[in-house]
Parts: sequence; C-alpha cells; structure tokens
Amino acid sequence: MLRRLSTNVVDRYGDDGTYRRALETPRGVIVLEVAQPATNRLTVVARGNAREKETQDAVARMLATDVDMQPFLRASRRVPWLRGIAARMRGVHPPRYPTLWEACVNAVVFQQISLFAAGAMMQRLVERFGTQVGRDTTHQWTFPSADNVASAEPAALRGAGLSAAKATALAGIAEALARGALSREQLERRSSPEAAALLQQCRGIGPWTAAVILLRGLGRLDVFPENDSGAARSLALLLGHAGVATEKPVDVQAVLEQLGDTRGMLYYHLLLARLEARGEIPPPR
Repeated sequence: MLRRLSTNVVDRYGDDGTYRRALETPRGVIVLEVAQPATNRLTVVARGNAREKETQDAVARMLATDVDMQPFLRASRRVPWLRGIAARMRGVHPPRYPTLWEACVNAVVFQQISLFAAGAMMQRLVERFGTQVGRDTTHQWTFPSADNVASAEPAALRGAGLSAAKATALAGIAEALARGALSREQLERRSSPEAAALLQQCRGIGPWTAAVILLRGLGRLDVFPENDSGAARSLALLLGHAGVATEKPVDVQAVLEQLGDTRGMLYYHLLLARLEARGEIPPPR
C-alpha cells in the first residue's frame, strides 16, 4: 500500500520484494532497505550516515510495526462483507508517510482528481523538486522538501501539473510548518477532532484532506475520510466480491460505528479490495 501506482518513484520494490526508500536527514540522504524473510520478521539495512534509533523509528512509523491489529480484526468479524478480506489480508498494518509534510502534499495533490492523474502529477513534482539517489535502473528519489516546494516559482509548480489553488495550498502549509504554526507534535497532543480543526486552519485543507493527513500521516485509526469517491468505488468492488446484493445502499455510518476507533482500517481495506480486484495482490498461501 506504500506503492499503489507505478508512477511512484519514491517508494520502490525490488524483484525480490525488498522495499527501498530514500529519506532526507540533517546528515544527508539515507536509503532504507526493508525485507521480510519470514512471518513476523523484518530485516532493515540503512545506507548512508544513519543512526540506529533514527532508522528504527522511521521504519516503525512508516510500516506501523508497533500497531496492535487485534482490535480491528475483532471488530471486522462483526461486518460480514469485511470479515473475508480482513482475514485474507491478516498481517497488514496501516502504513504512514514518514513526515507530516509528505502526508499533507499527498492529501492535497490527490484532492478531487483521479488516482492516476494525481499519481502522474506527484511523479512530476518529485522528479522536479526531489533528489535522485544513484543512477541505476531503480530511479530512486527523495520526497521534495517543504523548502524546495515553497521557494519554487509558480510556473515551475504549474509545470508539474499543480493548479494555482493547490500550489497556493502547499506554499501555505510549508510556511505554517516553517514558522511552527503546524507540527506533528502539535497534532499528536490533540484529539483527532481537535487536530483536524487545526489542520483546517490551513488554506486548501478541508474535512476530507484533514482526515487523510491524520490517517496516513499520524496513524489515527479513529478517523475515516468520508465522501471519498475512490473509497465508494472500492466498496462496490468489495461488496461484489463478498456476494452482497447492493439494491439498498450500505449504511457506511453504521459500519464505522461498529469498527469504532479502528474505522480507519476500512479505508486501507477498501484500497486492498481495489488492488485485489486488479490482480495486484498475490493470493494467500
């Protein structure tokens, strides 16, 4: 789920399944390589001037290795059409972006346009304002820094495909982060409704965008991005796969109430349903 589109040049997977990610740090770029040689075991190799705790924290945050999935699995059993995919995808944890800035950029770029159009736009943004790591065939890039995007000429941002509104929103978010009006620490101290309200003080961030940032950036599983057109299409796929008749609309609010503080996992499982329908997830062994 870290790399749902082929246009993603930040999150990379090798032919052997190794996940590769380049991160900017105060001491320069480090490249993380994460493999899963066995169930419940990950191996991590860090290349560059990386500190062990920094590496461990980054991997734990991105892969959510510290998140207990049992509450969601128990709750999913109360939803018949969700029970099957939750069982098939057992072991999946909710991935997170490594920084609040990256979460904000992705949420803003993917607003109100198709998944593939947004993916192409993000690729152009990364290749124009990020840093390429190495020159091999993996085409690994770091995610663009807030400074690089905030200092870019409007024409350069438009060249990446950003609308004027989205370019203005990203500039405003970068400025808020730089002056300390917005930070991960501030959001983490707040409840999810309070954190969403703080995010929505930034231009270009509405309720849906704030929910995506909290879910994908901070791992807040008690939020679900409502009125998501992609999620609605994925729900139809999932219901069809589960053999659920859809003459009457599914009461999503009732399902969210059943899932309680794990409702954010429904967002990920709807994405998994879409990937499964496209044959991009291998069948369980």
